[in-house]
Amino acid sequence: MSYYERLEQARAPRPSPQVLSALATALQLTDAERDHLARLAGQVLPAENDGTPEHVPEDAQQLLGRLDGIPAYIVNDRQDIVAWNAAAAALITDFSRLTPDERNLTRISTRFRGTLCTGAPGSESEFSQQVAAQLRAASVLYPTDKVLAELINEFATHDPDFASSWRNHAVRPIPGVRKRLHHPTLGELEIDRHTLSLPGSGFSLVMYTAEVGSPSAAALKSL
Repeated sequence: MSYYERLEQARAPRPSPQVLSALATALQLTDAERDHLARLAGQVLPAENDGTPEHVPEDAQQLLGRLDGIPAYIVNDRQDIVAWNAAAAALITDFSRLTPDERNLTRISTRFRGTLCTGAPGSESEFSQQVAAQLRAASVLYPTDKVLAELINEFATHDPDFASSWRNHAVRPIPGVRKRLHHPTLGELEIDRHTLSLPGSGFSLVMYTAEVGSPSAAALKSL
């Protein structure tokens, strides 16, 4: 078992900041991975609350409203969709008709897989890797969040790509994934899903765009 794995399982001695920095450099970690490693080593305190934040900052709400014609929504660290615009509801589903438990990004993706949404080659695997990385980082920040723990167990049981990424201790974000969507009125669309972290908030903004001048871009404008 590697030192990194033993550290994650709290079975290794706590390193000094200097050793931790050297380890991160040797492993060529990204900023997200360095932050994750620091939390594992106990050098960053977990959040004071025992669950992900529920209140969407006002500036994030305003940003969402200004994305006129661009399907977009905001997720928390559990990947719960907590706010959305009309274009996102028209493209994916009427989120207001879902219960809070159903309004989870991974559950929605599983629900529509093979019907509304299909992936470009490799995209479903990339999506699962992205979610695994995001939930692993959240699990360190919110170690007592029982709802988050249940979600992780649920996804690991039903999604082999998620389970594989979880076992590999991935925390590297995948900011963009290309997907094919079969919309009931617009037909088949090829779109790019972008995820942008909203610093200091615990939320991320997810947007869907299409290549400029493509039929998919024209279809998105009609939303």
